[in-house]
Amino acid sequence: MSASPYLSLSHLHKAFGNFVALQDINLDIVPGELVCFLGPSGCGKTTLLRIIAGLEVQTHGVIHQAGRDITTAHPAERDYGIVFQSYALFPNLSVADNVAYGLVNRKVSRDLVQQRVQELLKLVGLPGSDHKYPSQLSGGQQQRIALARALATSPGLLLLDEPLSALDALERVRLRGEIRTLQQSLGVTTIMVTHDQEEALSMADRIVVMNHGCIEQVGTPTEIYREPASAFVADFVGQMNVLKGKLSHGTLQLGDMQISLKDMQSHSHASGEVKVYLRPEDVLARPILPGDACVFQAIIQEIEFLGAFCHVHVMAPALANQALTVYLSLNFLAEQQLKAGSTLPFKLMPERIKLF
Repeated sequence: MSASPYLSLSHLHKAFGNFVALQDINLDIVPGELVCFLGPSGCGKTTLLRIIAGLEVQTHGVIHQAGRDITTAHPAERDYGIVFQSYALFPNLSVADNVAYGLVNRKVSRDLVQQRVQELLKLVGLPGSDHKYPSQLSGGQQQRIALARALATSPGLLLLDEPLSALDALERVRLRGEIRTLQQSLGVTTIMVTHDQEEALSMADRIVVMNHGCIEQVGTPTEIYREPASAFVADFVGQMNVLKGKLSHGTLQLGDMQISLKDMQSHSHASGEVKVYLRPEDVLARPILPGDACVFQAIIQEIEFLGAFCHVHVMAPALANQALTVYLSLNFLAEQQLKAGSTLPFKLMPERIKLF
């Protein structure tokens, strides 16, 4: 990244007694970027967000924001707005008073406060809701108000702690698009904590995949999905087929199939048993042509209906009777009159195989 970092985390470590929550976290975030901390529950992502906010104190390590050392700064002395999973709106205050809360505390004049509140309510798509109370709003509307409140003081950094996890599926998809559009239009540097890989892949400029208090990989959504740096990342992000194979003399033996490492674009010098990782979309249903490599017949075990596309679970005798999941369109399944028990030819894409 060419731009100077807006936020820089250096050797952050956090221990709760004997439990190490974060271990040697190093990360630079550039201005205007939306970064997602992604990982399973207990991986340290929320602890890291709280340390950035000053709500938790690191055991050691240094934090710089916009060139200023904020390692020991009080939360009130840090330049950020924060949105929590639970909205954390004041139930006894109107929508307008909730949004204005940070501005009133900063002794901003009443006219400017009212003007700013109207701007923000329009920005989050809820103009005219000034006099309502949080209990009169849906979950999605409450989260929009929480977002408006976080943006009221025009912070340089926006922190989002699982902001969509309490919403229903449709509202979640709608609001994540709105948050991303809003973030891009404002150009505010944003960190979002989530355990939802779909959220991270669809919203982030970069994803920080965390596991057991460590960073496993940092990259764009495409890099994380296509080039996982570890077995954990491959397993955690997206759906993955994991097969057993053997490496020997530059060749992968996968059941009856032999694949050259050159075809796989792999430079592994290991030998012995390996785990073979392959995405469902990298196994193609297609007629077997003369001279075709990496092809095999498979028997459909189960079809999982998911709308236009289906997850089709197959068993491949040529791959030592190992199971695979592939994606097939509903139209294709109907045209070919395929059902459980049907046999179908497939081709592996060797260049997409990952070995760990």
